[in-house]
Amino acid sequence: MKLFSNTITNLENAISYSTAKQKVISNNIANIDTPNYKAQEVRFNKVLTNELSKFDAFKTNAKHIDFGSSSKGYQIVTRNNTNYQHNGNNVDIDQEMTEMAKNQIQYNALIDRLSSKYNSLKTVIKGGN
Repeated sequence: MKLFSNTITNLENAISYSTAKQKVISNNIANIDTPNYKAQEVRFNKVLTNELSKFDAFKTNAKHIDFGSSSKGYQIVTRNNTNYQHNGNNVDIDQEMTEMAKNQIQYNALIDRLSSKYNSLKTVIKGGN
C-alpha cells in the first residue's frame, strides 16, 4: 500500500531540475566575458528519449519493483555550434536572461505546489483543523 502518491517525489525531481538549470544559467551569465567560454544548457527531453529507447523490460505483476534509472533525469551539455562574440564566447545574454526568467517562474510554481501538498498533509494529520 502506498501512503503518498508520486506527486511529492515528482515535484522534488522537478525542483532539482529547475535548480540545476538556474545554476547553469547563472554560470553562463557569470562567464559572459570569458574568452572561448562555451555556454551550457540543461536538457531533459534528450535524456528521456535516450533512456526510453533502451527500455525493453516489462512489469508482469503490480507487486514487482518499478523499472527505471537512478540518474538525475537531465544532463548538462555544452553548446559548441555558435559564436556570438569575437573572443570565441557564445553566451547570448538576452537568451540567458529569458531562460532565467522562465525558470524562476517555473521554480516558484513548483515550490507553491509542493508547499500546498505539505499543507494538505498537515491538515489531514491535524484532523481538518
